[in-house]
Amino acid sequence: MSQQSRREFFRTAGIGATAGALVYGTSCANKDVITKPEGYKRLNLGMASYTFRKFSLDDTLAMTNKLGLKHIAFKSMHLPLESTEEEIKAAAAKTREAGLDLYGCGVVYMANEEQVNQAFNYAKAAGMKVIIGVPEHNLLELVNEKVQEYDIIVAIHNHGPGDERYPAPSDVYERVKNLDKRIGLCMDIGHTQRIGLDPSVETEKYFDRLLDVHIKDVSASTKEGTTVEIGRGIIDIPKFLGTLLKLGYTGKVSLEYEKDEDDPLAGAAESIGYIKGVLAVI
Repeated sequence: MSQQSRREFFRTAGIGATAGALVYGTSCANKDVITKPEGYKRLNLGMASYTFRKFSLDDTLAMTNKLGLKHIAFKSMHLPLESTEEEIKAAAAKTREAGLDLYGCGVVYMANEEQVNQAFNYAKAAGMKVIIGVPEHNLLELVNEKVQEYDIIVAIHNHGPGDERYPAPSDVYERVKNLDKRIGLCMDIGHTQRIGLDPSVETEKYFDRLLDVHIKDVSASTKEGTTVEIGRGIIDIPKFLGTLLKLGYTGKVSLEYEKDEDDPLAGAAESIGYIKGVLAVI
């Protein structure tokens, strides 16, 4: 989406919102109709804690709350995979006391049977529903068994150019399409765009296995593309969010903001604000 078309989208949306406010403001006693941007609540927005990888768990929880998000998935720097069961349960309790849903973990790499077992035991101890993972191809049958034993979803993350395991959503889909339906795709829309694919088109193709989303924006549809604030890059975010809504997506849409690792809050806030603005008017 070009910068010009993006501006046009919000200009048109702004006119529509203003017109609606004038109509409802003069004819409707319930002012909540025009003051609450309820649209964004149709998707479950969350945080991939890798965004705050340079910060402590306490700071990460505080900043996620400041952004108005209610769901979070931990990367291991915020709760190491090697933690004891007691440490895992304590961190999970702290997260829930902060008012956040600790729905998952990731990205978790699984290179051998021990790491598969560790990932599932970790998620179970924390009460997580989703493992966002990258299992080696030869371990998928074991993962399939564990999913059935633990009733925990495994959403396999695509990593775009240079990824030898799962560069594109199709590489995940072709490997898991005959496995338990609780094994599917965590689509990273930035890496999908960087490999030259349209995230909205890929969502349509593989929706039956779309279990989690990492949302971001990137500077180019090439390997050299880097994360930018959502709305400043080249991904057509309104089209992508509209696709999720059209298809009735019910999983999490978690921000993974990889820019400004020493000071990410402003860019994360801009990104979440853009998403909520789009959702409020489409």
